[in-house]
Amino acid sequence: MRAVEILMIVSIVMQVVAMGIALLLVNRTKFKALWICCIIALVLLSVERFFQLQEFAGREVADLVFAWVGIIVSLSFSICVVCARFLVRHVESVTLQRRILENRLMTAVLRTEERSRASFSRELHDGLGPLLSSAKMSLSALQRANLSDNDRAVLQNSAAVIDEAIRSLREISNNLSPHILSNFGLARGIKQFVDRLGTTRDTNILFTTTIGGERFDSNIEVILYRVVCELVNNSLKHAKCTDISITLRRDGKYLVVEYRDNGVGFLLRDVENRGMGLSNIRSRISSLNGKIKITSRPNEGMLARVSVATDGSMEGLADVDIEELNEVKKNGKRRRKNSSR
Repeated sequence: MRAVEILMIVSIVMQVVAMGIALLLVNRTKFKALWICCIIALVLLSVERFFQLQEFAGREVADLVFAWVGIIVSLSFSICVVCARFLVRHVESVTLQRRILENRLMTAVLRTEERSRASFSRELHDGLGPLLSSAKMSLSALQRANLSDNDRAVLQNSAAVIDEAIRSLREISNNLSPHILSNFGLARGIKQFVDRLGTTRDTNILFTTTIGGERFDSNIEVILYRVVCELVNNSLKHAKCTDISITLRRDGKYLVVEYRDNGVGFLLRDVENRGMGLSNIRSRISSLNGKIKITSRPNEGMLARVSVATDGSMEGLADVDIEELNEVKKNGKRRRKNSSR
């Protein structure tokens, strides 16, 4: 048996195996025509190989038979290509809907987290805060009593401890849900955070902004505030930096945050594989359909640029994705309308 005959037999076996796989996939997807045409083409290719083996064995096969087999194979594969195009569009649509669902889920998680923070902060401020204030007033009343020097020292020490507890309570409450952020906006919230850190750290933190008291969607303000806080805390904890620069500005319809430190730097792939900090930041920005670009090298500091659309547009999606999303929304509305009938 010649080598070409062996290869023909092998090709027939492989085509039969491929037919079996295609048969299993017929009911697995909505595009049955694709797999049916593939099966027809594979069957005819196997028949063609069989006829060629017959010719090698000395048996004549009419040329017209080869011609018809070739025509049907060509038509079947042409239909397969057309159906594959629809299959690819379907996969792209499903992928896009998954991305949208992930963004909505992340947004819901973040909003729930912020509501929990705000509720806990309010309980601390309105519940525990007055109790500590009442205890301080009671100690102040005791200070007017005739006490020994030792008892007065104990009383003063207790008052100092309560003062420290009140300050800690205010700081915890503010970190959980910064009231200045909800009352005065993003720029004031970041500035207060930076000023508070500046009094307790040796690192010089410079914050500049051009948006003043301009307000944005609360979801945008909260997430960008958390992102800035996370970046600053990471720099103070890991970067060993002496200078941090934060810029907040408008660029058309986009709100842009540029963050830079002069720390030890890092390799981005190592940090992303090792910790959750940058992953959480990316997830938060992704929930706003924004973009974040982080660049860093060892001993060259770190630069992060965050861009978020203030009008709710989907900056993180390509134009073709946005068109596909609009089509998905139209189809969904059409289905709901038909079902209501």
